[in-house]
Amino acid sequence: MPVTTLVHTRTADYRHDSIPGAVGALRALGFDVRRTEDPAEFERALDARPEVVVFLSTSGDVLTPAGRERLAAYVDVGGGFVGVHAAACTEYGWPYYGGLLAARFDRHPAYQPGRVRVTDHDHPATQHLPHRWEFTDEWYDFRSDPREDPTVRVLAYADESSYEGATMGGDHPLVWCRDPAPPGPGRMFYTALGHATEAYSDPAFRAHLAGAIHWAARRT
Repeated sequence: MPVTTLVHTRTADYRHDSIPGAVGALRALGFDVRRTEDPAEFERALDARPEVVVFLSTSGDVLTPAGRERLAAYVDVGGGFVGVHAAACTEYGWPYYGGLLAARFDRHPAYQPGRVRVTDHDHPATQHLPHRWEFTDEWYDFRSDPREDPTVRVLAYADESSYEGATMGGDHPLVWCRDPAPPGPGRMFYTALGHATEAYSDPAFRAHLAGAIHWAARRT
């Protein structure tokens, strides 16, 4: 059976043109995708207990107070959450969400080629990747280091020497996960990659997303 995947793509701030292609890629990968941009529909879909919730380049405040309560309850009883790219630009006013992701977006330089340093290959989202992965993206900087939370496991870093405009000082987490994601037993995965439509036709990036979702669903 395919992984039941609730994909939320609502944007209240910047909207990525890559969202339709990203949703199409998840469907092409064989996931049972229910996509929503309506807060009330998102709440109803959570009641159906999907295996994974994906915030796919969401931005701004995308949930109602009731939606926040339901998402927190979902994760706190063991649900899987995957944040992709601008998911870190979401729900700045909700402390629980910031704690779930363990870092929030700050800024990014121009979209440009760069290099990802994969340091942990013992995860389904990175096991297929080279140690040095050439990629093109926005290379997000974050307001804090996610490793300040001891439950965070960093899988990959941005090589700041490979592009212009980095500000995090060389040690730059880019992909990470948490198992569990306190205060409950849920799993959280975040990747800062995925700005452009072209990323979602890249086999390596597709496998990155597929590994993340299968892991969050405990299907690996």
